[in-house]
Amino acid sequence: MKIAYTTVNDILNQNSWSKDVQGVCAAAYHISKHLIDESIELDYLGPLSKNFTALTKLKWSFYHYISKKDYYRWAEPLIAKDYARQVQIKLKILNSDIVLCPENIVPIAYLDCKQPIVIWTDTTLSSLINFYRHMNNLCQENIRNIYLMEAEALNRCQLIIYTSDWAAKTAMTTYNIPANKIKVVPYGANLVCNRSFEDIYNIIQSKSISPCKLLFIGVDWIRKGGNVAFQITKELNNLGLKCELTIVGCKPNINEALPQFVKYIDFIDKSKKSGLEKINQLFTEAHFLILPTTADCTPHVVAEANSFGVPAISTNVGGLATLIHDDLNGKIFPLDANILAYCNCIIKLMANYNDYKQLSISSFNEYQQRLNWHVAVQKTKQLINDLIV
Repeated sequence: MKIAYTTVNDILNQNSWSKDVQGVCAAAYHISKHLIDESIELDYLGPLSKNFTALTKLKWSFYHYISKKDYYRWAEPLIAKDYARQVQIKLKILNSDIVLCPENIVPIAYLDCKQPIVIWTDTTLSSLINFYRHMNNLCQENIRNIYLMEAEALNRCQLIIYTSDWAAKTAMTTYNIPANKIKVVPYGANLVCNRSFEDIYNIIQSKSISPCKLLFIGVDWIRKGGNVAFQITKELNNLGLKCELTIVGCKPNINEALPQFVKYIDFIDKSKKSGLEKINQLFTEAHFLILPTTADCTPHVVAEANSFGVPAISTNVGGLATLIHDDLNGKIFPLDANILAYCNCIIKLMANYNDYKQLSISSFNEYQQRLNWHVAVQKTKQLINDLIV
């Protein structure tokens, strides 16, 4: 099998990844490497040239300064059509069996080709409107074009793979896509894991029961629920459970001096050995990943935590119910759950430490069975094989 691997970004050059696309590029990179491990040949069609910048800059200025609205160039049909043109030119000189896009629908929205088109992504773009904060103030032109382009793309696809049941149901409801055209395959962890059950057992045994260590990772303090994580930690200490919160990736935005039980690390560069060692250390020491997010699709950090036997505590929003199964690899709470609900869960597990240890083991088991790239790519390979046979 030979796949035309279609990405806008240069997924093989980590230095080119901005913070805005880092997660998407990392996923596309890991998918490509595991496809190669499955003896699949890839034709990398990215990066694609970003043309028509003069027009999009003019539109951005109009919406920003005059309309006071947000405008994104990627939601411009002219841009999507130009991406499709670039892909078509590259496909003409290749003998690819299939087109796979692991980013979003934009580069394939207007793609006409003889090969079957497959997309593997974490949600519909339209579902992010008024869900993610950066999509709350979109201009009507962007909104209209997102729905138009997404409908074009999904109708062109022979196979649509989403990372959660939530995303799959959203596509079926919004665009009337038949259920047999959509499959659900969660992403893996964007950290390499060669740990065994024995390693996880040793990690669990080596942890001190006190203090209870919570790990919060995210670049958006507000959207990821940083203040809720802080309030949970504060209340746990008030209730008598000595607890520490380590924050990675964003500056805490709280209306008081940073307490001693909070540790803050602005940024960890996982592409460097020192950064990788640091993030591994934090996961190894943590008792729980705490992620009371208000808006998310299927964050990789859940799988990353589980790969260390760390249960994830989060909210039932977006696609998180596909990743986190209660009492197997963590716990999800309603978005309006009060702080005490989180605290009682953590206190109960720490008071019955054998139950916590069992949850840690089953968290790693969930990673091994469902939430790693090897399993995910093998499932996707079989789905693609079924499509082209």
